[in-house]
Amino acid sequence: MEKINVENLTKDYGHNRGVFDVSFKVKEGEVFGFLGPNGAGKSTTIRHLMGFSKPDSGKAQILGYDSFENYDKFMTNVGYLPGEIALPSGLTGYQFIDMMKKLKGVKEDKFLKDLIDRFELDPRGDTKRMSLGVKRKLAIVTAFLSDPDILILDEPTSGLDLSMQQTFIEFIKEEKRRGKTILLSSHIFGEVDATCDQIAIIKDGKIVSDFIADELKHKSDKTYLVKFSSMTDKKKFLSAKKSRPYFTAIDSNDKDVLISINDSNINVLLQEISKYKFIDFIHLKESLEDYFMNYYKEDKDFGGAL
Repeated sequence: MEKINVENLTKDYGHNRGVFDVSFKVKEGEVFGFLGPNGAGKSTTIRHLMGFSKPDSGKAQILGYDSFENYDKFMTNVGYLPGEIALPSGLTGYQFIDMMKKLKGVKEDKFLKDLIDRFELDPRGDTKRMSLGVKRKLAIVTAFLSDPDILILDEPTSGLDLSMQQTFIEFIKEEKRRGKTILLSSHIFGEVDATCDQIAIIKDGKIVSDFIADELKHKSDKTYLVKFSSMTDKKKFLSAKKSRPYFTAIDSNDKDVLISINDSNINVLLQEISKYKFIDFIHLKESLEDYFMNYYKEDKDFGGAL
């Protein structure tokens, strides 16, 4: 069953800002990764899912309900973690937690205490004087405290140190095993790669790629680097490539050649390169970051890294 449905969602703020014809579905028990840098359209999409904004066209639905018109019908089933944390002033962390417990109708504290211990949260201080990291941990705890079936998480580990980021990843894996449905919006490759079943890459408000995570990890098209013993062997190998249509060979640095080939032809490739003297034969695995950069490598503002 699809718990989250975004269909041809469009919100045009002008000057190429907004989201345009965005579509994806998140099934029960699935973790969906929404990957892109700040400003790509992730938070805009999430605001529509949460019912904060009305789309110009298209749908944003949770549990089959239109989010803008019927947000009151599903909110008890949803845990929301916003990308920007804005906490009310004049409250301690404990008072804020108590307020959220009352709003969500939570009476049992065991799960809450487990969350506080896991994320090493000290809720005693005033919310306005808390560091960004403590505010983020407080927001995580209150998003999860009602043990909701659906989780919508916008840049959930922003402001957390590396150790706490890993704690969060392990927690999401546990929630996934418990059957939670999770939309995880992030610009951090590691947390998306470690937790998500499906991934969509968004750029300039449009989804430019969506795929099953395991397909990227186990795709049949591979890249290898062959380091020949001499320039002579390298040149001989490259000069014969016209008679080998089953792979692509690209001249690289020094004595190296990059080869792109489908797995089904790997034995033929090994037979071919055995005719020449070579030092090394290395499989170059394409990471999620490598794949992502195919869409962002020419973005001047992006600078080639998140």
